[in-house]
Amino acid sequence: MAWQRLFYSAMYRWGRPRWDTGITPPELVAAVEGAGAPPPGRALDLGCGTGTNAVYLARHGWEATGVDFVPRAISRARRRAEAAGVTARFLAGDVTRLPELGVTGPFDLVVDIGCFHGIPAARRGGYASGVASATAPGAKMLLFGFGRPFTRGAPGAPEEEVRRWLGGWFEIVEVLRGEEDHPGEARLPAWYRLARR
Repeated sequence: MAWQRLFYSAMYRWGRPRWDTGITPPELVAAVEGAGAPPPGRALDLGCGTGTNAVYLARHGWEATGVDFVPRAISRARRRAEAAGVTARFLAGDVTRLPELGVTGPFDLVVDIGCFHGIPAARRGGYASGVASATAPGAKMLLFGFGRPFTRGAPGAPEEEVRRWLGGWFEIVEVLRGEEDHPGEARLPAWYRLARR
């Protein structure tokens, strides 16, 4: 995981990572503003980057907490929240060790847009148990990931991996297959809507 930390730190230091678009995806907007959207509560954004989605949630009345293991991204997230005039909590740390960061629930909504798919298999148990302990029955989770292996040691986020690690605590309510943004690469993007059992 050390090399991943170096890679992401370098991306935030010397460039604008292609995944950090500054735009909240329509799938999250639909979950927060669409038909059947829950009332604002507590939201946890895992792998929050520079805080785009946590700030969006805070603007819509949610008590938002974002976690990312790149301190530079967290610094930018704090500045983004201040510029937007909203309050959000941002923590620099490992999403597979949420209890050690003082991340306590219950959270009503968990957002993971491109984090789980990059977590090595050996650390997924910590991620899953941390998310489970931070949520109460009925909590919602919105997870986006690529189905193919994402990085060395990380098996991506195909449905069987999501079920394997989160299925004991969460029911998969819906799987929306995404479009390939790089045709020919077969990255197999998908959105998962889950509900805490």
